[in-house]
Amino acid sequence: MIIAGGGTGGHLFPGIAIAEEFLRRNRGDRILFVGTNKGIEKRVLGDLGFSLQTIDVEGIKGRGWMKSLAAVLRIPGSLIQSFRIIGGFSPELVIGVGGYASGPVVFAARVLGIRTAIAEQNALPGLTNRILGKMVDRIFVSFAQTGRCFHAPKVMVSGNPIRQGFAPDMRQPEGQNLPFTLLVFGGSQGAHAINRAMLEALDDLGSLRGRLRIIHQTGSKDRDAVADTYQAKGVTAEVLPFITDMAAAYQTADLLVCRAGATSIAEITAAGKAAVLIPFPAAVEDHQTQNAEVLVQAGAAEMIPEKELTGARLSATIRRYYESPQLLREMGVRSAGMGNVRAAADIVDACLALVQRGGNRDG
Repeated sequence: MIIAGGGTGGHLFPGIAIAEEFLRRNRGDRILFVGTNKGIEKRVLGDLGFSLQTIDVEGIKGRGWMKSLAAVLRIPGSLIQSFRIIGGFSPELVIGVGGYASGPVVFAARVLGIRTAIAEQNALPGLTNRILGKMVDRIFVSFAQTGRCFHAPKVMVSGNPIRQGFAPDMRQPEGQNLPFTLLVFGGSQGAHAINRAMLEALDDLGSLRGRLRIIHQTGSKDRDAVADTYQAKGVTAEVLPFITDMAAAYQTADLLVCRAGATSIAEITAAGKAAVLIPFPAAVEDHQTQNAEVLVQAGAAEMIPEKELTGARLSATIRRYYESPQLLREMGVRSAGMGNVRAAADIVDACLALVQRGGNRDG
């Protein structure tokens, strides 16, 4: 099998979750990831023991006409690279998980008559998946409403596959009487706006600072400045550029402050946690806001648009949840009701059925 895509953790980690589930069932399965040299896949996959090949492709939408034109001119070369990779690996199945590399590889696989599928993590499908959805055999979506954007017989509402280690009930382990724990993070690269607002909130939190335990994923650029500020203000905080074991971080958290990427949404609901969501405003077609609204409408999260994010607003929100443990529990129950920890397993079941059908296609 080839898993194509990446670029960000939001695209890559669901692919890793699918790969882990295939290998859990059969260690003899051969899995190849195809991505780009610039994406997170270049840093992460080797440490996890997965093979990666890359193609030369870039995004087209929202980059200005000159960069978009340059990206279009790379498409023929990326297709040739995709045909070569597929020819050398001979997969039975190609799954696109989103990101620049997904399009050429899935398209090439379809031309070669190989079974294909895509996984759409966001409430609003991206341009690449809207195009690929017309040609692939199976479409896995995280939200029921997303299915309306595709040909219904191909769609399976699977939820977004998450890495191993998450469980529906991730309350603090028995015997650990931890202080109120706040887990703060942006995407895989961090979020400067969230980092800044969190530091600004410290003064407004006043005496509450001494009763908080904070785990903060900052990204590499802000790590030192954030850590120094926490230390200067006497706040207990574990400050990391990147959290590898996110499941462990979730387990001890009472409240999350984070972006609204699709993988974060899947992990939040799988863990059954309450969250304050701050969507990334520059996300393509503002899809993070739509992701967040799904949880907000279910009463599982609160959303603060980044343009309204201030230290005072954030501190008041944290204080309100600190003083309302029953509200946090209710939000956590609603959140857990939306999660599907079996998403990866359900996708693998569908993929195996797809391959076993042989040459019969849905069209």
